[in-house]
Amino acid sequence: MQHRQTRLTAALIALPFALPVAAAEETTLAPQVVTAAPMSEPLTVVTDPRAPRQPIPALDGADILKTIPGFSVIRKGGTSGDPVFRGMAGSRLNILLDGENILGGCGGRMDPPTAYVFPESYDRMTVLKGPQTVIHGPGNSAGTVLFERSRERASEAGGAVDASITAGSFQRLDLMGEGRYATPDFYLRGTATRTRADDYEDGDGNDVHSAYKRWSGTVALGWTPDDDTVLELTYARSDGEAAYADRTMDGTVFDRENVGLRFEKRKLSPVVEKLEALVYRNYIDHVMDNFSLRDGTMPGMRMVSNPDRLTRGARVAADLRLAEPTLLTVGVDGQSNDHTLRSAMGVNAEDAYQDKARSTDATFRNHGVFGELRHELGDQDRLIGGLRVDRWRAKDHRRGAIVTAGQRRSDTLTSGFARWEHDLADGATTAYAGLGRSERFPDYWELISQNKQSLTTNSAFLTKPEQTTQLDLGINWDAGTVSGSVSAFYADIDDYILIDKVTKGGGVTTVRNIDARSYGLEAGLAWRFARNWQTDASLAWVHGRNRTDDTALAQQPPLEARFGLNWDNGTWSAGALWRLVAAQNRVDPGKGNIAGQDVGETSGFGVFSINGGYRMNKRVKITAGIDNLFDKKYAEHLSKSGAAITGYEADTRVNEPGRTLWVKASLALD
Repeated sequence: MQHRQTRLTAALIALPFALPVAAAEETTLAPQVVTAAPMSEPLTVVTDPRAPRQPIPALDGADILKTIPGFSVIRKGGTSGDPVFRGMAGSRLNILLDGENILGGCGGRMDPPTAYVFPESYDRMTVLKGPQTVIHGPGNSAGTVLFERSRERASEAGGAVDASITAGSFQRLDLMGEGRYATPDFYLRGTATRTRADDYEDGDGNDVHSAYKRWSGTVALGWTPDDDTVLELTYARSDGEAAYADRTMDGTVFDRENVGLRFEKRKLSPVVEKLEALVYRNYIDHVMDNFSLRDGTMPGMRMVSNPDRLTRGARVAADLRLAEPTLLTVGVDGQSNDHTLRSAMGVNAEDAYQDKARSTDATFRNHGVFGELRHELGDQDRLIGGLRVDRWRAKDHRRGAIVTAGQRRSDTLTSGFARWEHDLADGATTAYAGLGRSERFPDYWELISQNKQSLTTNSAFLTKPEQTTQLDLGINWDAGTVSGSVSAFYADIDDYILIDKVTKGGGVTTVRNIDARSYGLEAGLAWRFARNWQTDASLAWVHGRNRTDDTALAQQPPLEARFGLNWDNGTWSAGALWRLVAAQNRVDPGKGNIAGQDVGETSGFGVFSINGGYRMNKRVKITAGIDNLFDKKYAEHLSKSGAAITGYEADTRVNEPGRTLWVKASLALD
């Protein structure tokens, strides 16, 4: 974890104990490997998605999020895991790609939004914890994740090239290339990625059905007539295939096409500091089948399913300087998405589905208005607060015996927050307290997909919205050679949407509202204790309760701690990561969320990994590592159940990879 420069050189102020520290010094760091990204501001984590990481550098959005304390990933295979933050998954976590919302097509969550994120094609990733913002759209009861690209005006004409290659065990190979050419008036940027891997082996040497191939390409054309104006047109395309160890089908097509247009203008007047507008279109065409990527399927039992989703959205926002200490962001946003599907069975299923017409099963519409205020009370105190109102509409387009077939529903939902921040010791330490409330409209996977039912009917379409009221408390400090943070939360959730595969039985999945409560914390500490040496530690813990059933809230991750030790002399670096996960016996089997349900209790485990790096010069960096050095067999508590697949040994859960070797080389030319 790279040390952040501090605004003072005093000894530790905010810690209840004292540590000896090394003198601060300026140095050119070697390519140190990120093992746990820290909080940079209250409730905010900002990190470079191109930095080398351990475990092996990320291949999708969920993969990179698991390096941030508080995040877990529900393992399904080698890719496309579902991220979980503080025990909350699905649309409780808002994922935005350059401000755009993207929703997957698969009714069984083969393609959560993070499956379409290629981390190295972005310049910055930001995590905003809890319902503590309203300007990034609805649905952030757990938090918001922003993947963003930079759009800076060039001072002179010139070009730059970035490239990287990662190779690892199980035939893992990642390629990334980016080229940029810019003048003061225009810029052109193109990014391409390609990644592949074979089935990996767990710690016992058993193959896990997990092979994948993925690629993406993005082109951006920008106009920058002055330092304060940007107009950008983007086009992106990606596709791939992935084998899944937790189900009877695999994903053979993940075709995504995106077009976006954004405008930003700064310093319009003394009052209007910034005006920004965005329109976009995301289309997902997804195909899954039970024969292309696995053996043993009889021709007559072949199945193909082809859902798709079209998402269109827009946003307009303005930053208004009401007074020197007061900044108000106001705006409107909206989104529509349409979901359709078609399928086929039998010997000719591979071709037959393409001849069928698509059938719409659900449409969603949302329009929101928001305002967020930041007011400086003085040199040390500030208040931040916001309010948004969303109008939701949905229609059940299914036909037949479904009791809500053809019905419409609508809701007006309100979300807001207020937070106080106080700087201590000349700004080296910041304490904060925030209270937020988020009202979340049920998503497609809760209302429609896979014919989910309510307790009383064969449809879950009328499930109530979920309301989360959450208190966030914490402190960040940075005192020269030591920095750290502690963030704690307490959430009371009314009408929590629970996925229940037990209540009705017989393979029926029930969706019902319950009352729930959760609380927990994340903590991190980085200490540069000697020249070239740094140690860091992090802790994440969450406790959830189903108050309606008087049971544990399902799908809660166990206590987790990470300890890292890093050495860096400016040219060479070396490090080690020890990850410890406690047992989890607070479970409610068969219940959970749209991403997964509890399987049962799990025992704890520890995984030890090492890494190293070499900076040949400012242009060339090489990093390498060995994950799971001692080849331990283990599975994450939130993993999906293993499925019976011909040629593979099924286990209770999808096991994690065994010993994994990797090396990454990056090149930067400008």
